Amino acid sequence: MERYIEKFIRYLEIEKNYSAHTILNYKLDLKGFRRFLGETAIEKADYLLLRKYLAALKERNLGARSMGRHISCLRSFFKFLTREGILKQNPILVLSSPKIDKHLPQFLTEGEVTRLIEEAIPKDERGMRDRAILETFYSTGIRISELVGLNLEDVDFISGVVKVRGKGRKERMVPIGEMAIAAIRAYVEGRTSQAHEIFLNRHGRRLTDRGVRLIVGKYIRLTSLKRGVSPHTLRHSFATHLLDRGADLRCVQELLGHANLSTTQIYTHLTTERLKSVYDKAHPRA
Repeated sequence: MERYIEKFIRYLEIEKNYSAHTILNYKLDLKGFRRFLGETAIEKADYLLLRKYLAALKERNLGARSMGRHISCLRSFFKFLTREGILKQNPILVLSSPKIDKHLPQFLTEGEVTRLIEEAIPKDERGMRDRAILETFYSTGIRISELVGLNLEDVDFISGVVKVRGKGRKERMVPIGEMAIAAIRAYVEGRTSQAHEIFLNRHGRRLTDRGVRLIVGKYIRLTSLKRGVSPHTLRHSFATHLLDRGADLRCVQELLGHANLSTTQIYTHLTTERLKSVYDKAHPRA
């Protein structure tokens, strides 16, 4: 079993080019599955055994999303084993995944975004950095992991585009607005460090995900914005505001780096909800 897991992980790293985060989760999930199997060989795994495994997971009070990830991991693993000829039949094909409720992502109004960004006053190096972070988040809609990974050579200051390394180590080019470009340039030119990383902590090293969350959280508190606002909320706001102003759904998908259009379509629900709200308030017989 251990040998099969190692072979599968190498396949994910080399051939599928999965992100380090996904690979770590799959390793942990398969480690748990191996413990569950005990002395039972993987070749003996059948539908009934998999049902017992899911029941054991459910006893741990895992949510539908976590259960879905475990099943997704096993689907990929058994598909790999079947393709490699290790298993003659794939026992997981008839196993159904739990239905995951799609929650509408929270977003800020255009006025709230402006308040949040302008709370970071660029009067010193830290203020310039924080303003650049907030401007970049809203201007590009990139993920927090993508933002902290940015280097100076990734930003084309003349053309106004940024090279972003997204999920699965996939690269994409994203437009960046003039205000974000100006904020980044002011920060880089005004700081003491000559590092090639864009966003640095007080020790002159690359900011971490946690560091950025703390920075954004600070300005959320200062502006007294609603609870549940995070760096990802700016990504949601970016997508929602683009669609509100008539952007094409496919274009927004490309900008966000979504592999599937269905992931982007959740933002159409947000704009629909807003339209309904306006209708209810404005129509005399609503």
